[in-house]
Amino acid sequence: MSQPGTAVSSISPSARPVSLIRLLAFFLPLGLSASLVTISHVIINSTLARSSTPELVIASYAIAMSLLAITERPAVLLRQTCSALVRDRISFRAMRTVAYVVFGCITVAGGLVSYSPLGVWIFTYFFGVEPDRVPDVIAVYRILMWVSLFSGVRCLYHGLIIFNRRTTWLTIGMVIRLVGMYSLAQYFIRTDQVTSGRVGAIIFLTGMIIECLISFLEGTVLLKKRIPEKLEDHPIERKGEVFTFYRPLLYSSFLAVVVGPSINAILGKTSDMELSIAAFAIAASLTQLVQSFFSYIHQIVLNFYRADRDQVIRFTLLLCLIPTILLGTLSYTAAGPWFMTHLMGVNEQLMTASLHTLRIFMIMTLIFPWLDFCNGILMLNGQTKIMVWSQACNVSVTLITLFLCLGFHPEWNARIGALAQSLGVAAELAAAAWVLRKTAAEQRLAASITANHSPTSRK
Repeated sequence: MSQPGTAVSSISPSARPVSLIRLLAFFLPLGLSASLVTISHVIINSTLARSSTPELVIASYAIAMSLLAITERPAVLLRQTCSALVRDRISFRAMRTVAYVVFGCITVAGGLVSYSPLGVWIFTYFFGVEPDRVPDVIAVYRILMWVSLFSGVRCLYHGLIIFNRRTTWLTIGMVIRLVGMYSLAQYFIRTDQVTSGRVGAIIFLTGMIIECLISFLEGTVLLKKRIPEKLEDHPIERKGEVFTFYRPLLYSSFLAVVVGPSINAILGKTSDMELSIAAFAIAASLTQLVQSFFSYIHQIVLNFYRADRDQVIRFTLLLCLIPTILLGTLSYTAAGPWFMTHLMGVNEQLMTASLHTLRIFMIMTLIFPWLDFCNGILMLNGQTKIMVWSQACNVSVTLITLFLCLGFHPEWNARIGALAQSLGVAAELAAAAWVLRKTAAEQRLAASITANHSPTSRK
């Protein structure tokens, strides 16, 4: 029996070897859905880029979005937690209780930022927004705060869908979401209503509501038809057992969300604030577009590592260089300028700054697949507490890099953010890999001692 709060593998160690086709069939819909998520941000940024003052409009939306990450991240973590722990209706009810607590907290936090002096203080003193621009940013956030609520419901039912191998539904939901978002974006463009960052927030919220509804309907069907009331020997029955697994992920997320606002705050102090923030937002969205396809490697580890460790490692090796190659193609060939000019409507100055930033982000795309792989093993082993410390390494290195670059090279503008984020991810990977290596060495030593003291060895 698994310990409470630890991941429960869906495949036993004695299962048959896993074929590459089986891994691809599970992974491709997840990767496609994640890529489509980032396309939604590209749709929004390209829509806002068509306003009469694109730098100002994109900057107001980007700053509000970076704060949204603080309230949305805890909701997103419900996906991995549900996928790892929920196996029957009893464990789902415990998971749902935890979700309700999360939804309540993020709604209260969003309300305080939107309708109290706290929001003005955060955007003025932490993000460095000019006082006359703060009302625009808050107006955007008042719409975006509801995204985290619908995102949380979506992720809760995503956990059920992923574990039950119905990953195609994630892609279906994202395709319908994108159709709705693109249609709404075209309406705003054709009616000349792209005048503020609120347009981007409305498009984003509409898409999230659509995807949430589809996930809820599919997850409800699974609960009624495929998930038993009680699975024998499954240990997760109470919300406290869910919190044991979820709490370290939550602490880690609180550390992680510091990165986005910190980058935007530092970029707000560079030699060209609006250009820096806008270029970083565009480069980051394109990087996520490339990298997001490979952001579900941890789910491969959770579902298949114990069944076929070598095949999972080979699968990761097969994928790890692809995001860097794709981003390099955008950064160093005519594909990048063409994409930004014709599909995103970005002007030449903003395009040049974004391309320079993209080239720095290639470091992160090379590292991230292996970080996701290591995090999957940590979750599989129930070592989620380690992720708090590895994330702390990420944040520390990111902040140090930000301040050093701002002090010595403020003219680097958006490149400062890309370099800081890339080095932070490298530090996080180093910490996680060190712990896993140390754990593996301890396990080998324990196995050796046990073997030497067994009756067979004494004979």
